[in-house]
Amino acid sequence: MSMIGTRVNRKEDPAFLTVGGKYVDDLAPSDALHAVFVRSLLAHADLIEVDTSNAATAPGVVAVFTAADLGFQAIPPEMPMLNQKMLRSALAIDRVRYVGEPIAVVLAESRETAVDAAELIYVDYEPLEPIMDPREAAKDHALLFPEAGTNTVFSLPSSGEELFADCEVVVDLEMLNPRLSVAPLEPRAGLASYSTETGRLTYWACTQFPHRTRDGLVGATGLAADQVHVITPDVGGGFGGKNANYPEDFAIAKASVQLGRPVRWTETRSESMVGIAHARALSYTVQIGGSRDGDITSYKCEVLQEGGAYPAIGSVLPMFVKIMATGVYDIPNVDVFANSVVTTTAPIGAYRGAGRPEATLVLERAVDAFATEIGMDPVEVRRRNFISPESFPFQTPTGADMDTGEYAAALDAVMAAADYDGLRAEQVRRLADSSASLLGIGWSAYVEIANPMGASEFGSVEVRPDGSALVLTGSSNHGQGHHTAFAQIAADVTGIPFDEIEVRHGDTDEVKRGGGTGGSRSLQVGGVAVNEAAIAVVEMAKDAAADMLEAARADIVLDIDSGTFAVTGTPATSLTWAEIVAHTHTGDNTGGLMAETDFQPPAATFPFGVHLSVVEIDRETGQVTPTRHVCCDDAGNIVNPTIVDGQVHGGVASGIAQALMEEFIYDEDGNPQTGNFMDYGFVSAAELPSFERLEMQTPTDRNPLGVKGVGEAGTIGATPAVQNAVVDALAHLGVRHVEIPCTAERVWRHLNGA
Repeated sequence: MSMIGTRVNRKEDPAFLTVGGKYVDDLAPSDALHAVFVRSLLAHADLIEVDTSNAATAPGVVAVFTAADLGFQAIPPEMPMLNQKMLRSALAIDRVRYVGEPIAVVLAESRETAVDAAELIYVDYEPLEPIMDPREAAKDHALLFPEAGTNTVFSLPSSGEELFADCEVVVDLEMLNPRLSVAPLEPRAGLASYSTETGRLTYWACTQFPHRTRDGLVGATGLAADQVHVITPDVGGGFGGKNANYPEDFAIAKASVQLGRPVRWTETRSESMVGIAHARALSYTVQIGGSRDGDITSYKCEVLQEGGAYPAIGSVLPMFVKIMATGVYDIPNVDVFANSVVTTTAPIGAYRGAGRPEATLVLERAVDAFATEIGMDPVEVRRRNFISPESFPFQTPTGADMDTGEYAAALDAVMAAADYDGLRAEQVRRLADSSASLLGIGWSAYVEIANPMGASEFGSVEVRPDGSALVLTGSSNHGQGHHTAFAQIAADVTGIPFDEIEVRHGDTDEVKRGGGTGGSRSLQVGGVAVNEAAIAVVEMAKDAAADMLEAARADIVLDIDSGTFAVTGTPATSLTWAEIVAHTHTGDNTGGLMAETDFQPPAATFPFGVHLSVVEIDRETGQVTPTRHVCCDDAGNIVNPTIVDGQVHGGVASGIAQALMEEFIYDEDGNPQTGNFMDYGFVSAAELPSFERLEMQTPTDRNPLGVKGVGEAGTIGATPAVQNAVVDALAHLGVRHVEIPCTAERVWRHLNGA
């Protein structure tokens, strides 16, 4: 029986549910110094003086470091397409550009001592005008980086073509995609330990990308690559926010090298809210046009992306908005252009979907607006414009090379499961009953690009002397279930029992190389690498079995069910994995059975799905309550349906939260207004309905397993479905758009304004 497609319980869960995980903050040695950062209290100011003398002489304080003390210099952004004149130092040197930017670090024998000493540091600021509005920033009247001469970080030009001359209907829409905090349950943490004896730095990192973290620390410390060892223990959520290094990582690593002592740091929740990557933060100006029969022929979208104070990956995400601009639809005329600008706010990074939710949200709102304008059911507009299954592989006007898609089949499945006609009838009934809450029904159809950069991944399989196996992967697990899925893959190929396969990751000394986890890429490259390494080990074992059984190599077969090798037709004489490993070991205990590979995919894959959201709105208060969420998310062949269900559920929860409650807010002076979970709309199970997930598998031909990504799918599909549902509930009042988050206050204003 194949392990692929089986609902195997996750290997990771028993420890988490009993003794708990082992996180960076759990691992610090007793002699580790505690690091506490002094952070900017102003959004924009010149640093006149940073006086650390009182803190440095406080009892229990070992050192206080500024950028100059640690030798930090301002350097250009890592990504070459970003404005290279916008420099940043790990600790601020002469100017601060957002509230929370680290200025200095205190190292003390206890955290309490470090916190008290940090209060003794005197920072003299010369306030500068905050730059908060990205539209004003784009005008370059006031500059965040005067030496750059502009606030523009990255741009995509317009084609300048006239797209709508032949359209019978053109709909205009302006909308926002508000700023979010990634808000992982485990905040950022780091433990640096430099050995003066070996000259090596060991760094326990809370990261999605161990090898990338190592490379960043090499650059920050000046050590060689073989002098930096990164270990990633359990990570309590990443979602894109734990994308390699932050300034604090560089500072505590360099402090450990300079002091020759371990240094530990774990941020507070308030620090996390102002310091970890923020996300989304863009606005759109859209036109969509076509015929009154429902054919969409033209789409134009201008994006203004807020990059935050320093250029980072968030500034280039409009690139994915452009690539995925037409989504699941065959729209021939497209123009997407963008401008990313800096503002005096926390830098924008990647967050679950990273550019693909941004593309889907605006497109799906525009499709609904178009359907409303021509008086057609939004289901029929979507169905009419879907790319047909026989058109794949399909090249979009913006350059997406899409593999497979069965969009209408997914739509039909959701319609049937939700009883769409019944929902519409109930909606009409409630409109006639003034005591009933309003009912809204919202659709979203999406396609995403998984492993968008086409990166490779490392995997290895080694059979141990007792016949068990060790799998190493360059992917990094922080909740996704890699250890379970990768063990299933290896068991399916080798016949070694699932429970006898150990999967390890996240140690750069043990795992030679790796790309880490992001962009829904782990299974389709990391899992496939494990699959290929397992196949190679089986072939090695067949060579050895042929020698041991004195048979022709071509006659050796592996019985997957028993995990034994035999000659075709004579299964009674068989060899176990342990026997073959023993045979392959030489006198000096070398040899054995181990294979490694780096799987390089030919191209990205394109998972897709359809979501239907049903919401109720209280007529008196405007409170929105999601009551049903039905989704069909296709990720190609499924290795473990339980893991896929969990990934979709987590994504849907994130997407609903963005639609209804999440927004990180600054005041006009750049002061954070939502710096903790009392003020920031962080969702819990109490605010969510049960999710109804429909299974569908459309394999890809871009890897041997036929798998695609699924980690970001629910997030991409859920937000526009909920937003469309809210607008749908208010449509009878003439409401044509409601910005997200659709809070009770915002919806109440629409109810009363209408």
